[in-house]
Amino acid sequence: MSRQIGLALDRQGRVSMVIVGDASSILIPELPHARTGAGRLRGLRLLHTHLGSEGLSHEDLMDLLFLRLDSVSVLTVDEWGQPGMCQSAHLMPPAPGQEDSGYAVGDMLSWDRVDIDFTRQAEMLEEEFGRVLDDAVSTGEEEEGERAVLVSVSLAPRAVQERHLAELAELARTAGVKVTGSMIQRVAAIHPRHILGRSKLAELEVLALQGQATLVIFDGELSPAQLNSLSELTERRVMDRTQLILDIFAGHAVTKAGKLQVEMAQLQYSLPRLAGKHRSMDRLAGGIFGNKGRGETKLELERRRIRERITRIRKDLEELRRQRFHTRARRARQGLPLAALVGYTNAGKSTLLNALTKADVLAENKLFATLDPTTRRLRFPKERELVLADTVGFIRSLPRELMEAFRATLEELEAADLLIHVVDASHPERDQQMESVERILAEMGLQHIPRVTLLNKWDAVPVNDRVPLLLDRPEAIPVSALAGTGLQKAAAAIERQMFDEGAWQRRDPQTWEEFEKKGRVRKRRADEEIILDDTEPFR
Repeated sequence: MSRQIGLALDRQGRVSMVIVGDASSILIPELPHARTGAGRLRGLRLLHTHLGSEGLSHEDLMDLLFLRLDSVSVLTVDEWGQPGMCQSAHLMPPAPGQEDSGYAVGDMLSWDRVDIDFTRQAEMLEEEFGRVLDDAVSTGEEEEGERAVLVSVSLAPRAVQERHLAELAELARTAGVKVTGSMIQRVAAIHPRHILGRSKLAELEVLALQGQATLVIFDGELSPAQLNSLSELTERRVMDRTQLILDIFAGHAVTKAGKLQVEMAQLQYSLPRLAGKHRSMDRLAGGIFGNKGRGETKLELERRRIRERITRIRKDLEELRRQRFHTRARRARQGLPLAALVGYTNAGKSTLLNALTKADVLAENKLFATLDPTTRRLRFPKERELVLADTVGFIRSLPRELMEAFRATLEELEAADLLIHVVDASHPERDQQMESVERILAEMGLQHIPRVTLLNKWDAVPVNDRVPLLLDRPEAIPVSALAGTGLQKAAAAIERQMFDEGAWQRRDPQTWEEFEKKGRVRKRRADEEIILDDTEPFR
């Protein structure tokens, strides 16, 4: 026959699958879904033949890792089909303080000398994996929620990748995910399908196994092809930075408007990635007599439903934009200028709003704690007052799905007479975060709006760094919203810029049609980045 033969056996010794390969390898088809639970193996072991004297191959060990098999064994056979030698391997729980391959390979033995209770071996391994997790709980290392390995594959220098992974770790913490490890790989070119080479993917699988991670999060955005290929290679859930941010937004959305905006962003992200979710979705949904012609596949049906839902949400969000426009128009008629707090996520904008206006807006030490715009009045002497708006925070490489979905929210910035750029002065990536905010504002066409820069969390800035920072940013005002220091100076700067230096000039409110014409959103370049025309928006 000159073909390798494989058997997938369950723990009762029953044959679950017969696999026929070629002379050099077997191709394992899609297996039943893995058993759930931390430390659980698949419940299947693989036994297959080798035509020759070679033992377990690298591909065999990769299948063991990626599929979380109970074990993998190879039986050599001669040209007459007679059995010769046998070799087995199984996964190994991580040893404290040690790095290993993640698996143990046995010796080559004559087939008639093999005496292994594979079922008992698998059960003992699961007990050991579970014990590792229990030890983590008892030492306080374990937290509720999923466990993840973070991965950066980029052309950027390692120092840049490390900074990006630190931010990704903070995003994961905000999402309630425990980070158990990370991998950095600098490449000359990113693989268009698998991101990483096979050997690096194996290292990643071992890293995830050692940390009992159920999730792998990639920095940056994975293409649909890359996401599908990675999902086929590993039993762990794979997501990218964009999906993680969308999940955080979904968890923080409270109002109907916020939930609608997040849902639309999630639908737009998932639409091109449906193909690899379930192979069964390619089956026809219409039946032979239900449709004339070929019918509609489940995949096509799901895509159509998503597009219809996106259309409905767009209509709802358009009505939301109209309502917020009329709210701003009423403020304009009342002669109330608008100042908007902008800044990198978790810079302390909500805390500053509370400190300046004596409000009680939710303020947490987490990324994207604020999704919906919140407005409060800020009063000054001489019977002056303005409306202060807290808006969603920015982040590096803000997903374009969010830019479009949060159009109604970001229009609070278009209408602002003054932007108050809140900076986390204590953050090691302070300068890069400021640049990201300024770049996003420029892409939105808002660079012409006057602004005040506040260096927040000043009490957390090392004393030796304060003078150089102020010399580098002489226009910025140091404050601590939490400690309450520098607030009077900040309020005075806001009042001076708004009323004395001409940031606000009372004007007649526009009609909705005029606003639509001047503030229309268009797509820029082939990457579909959302920006605003350089026309003067409604104020």
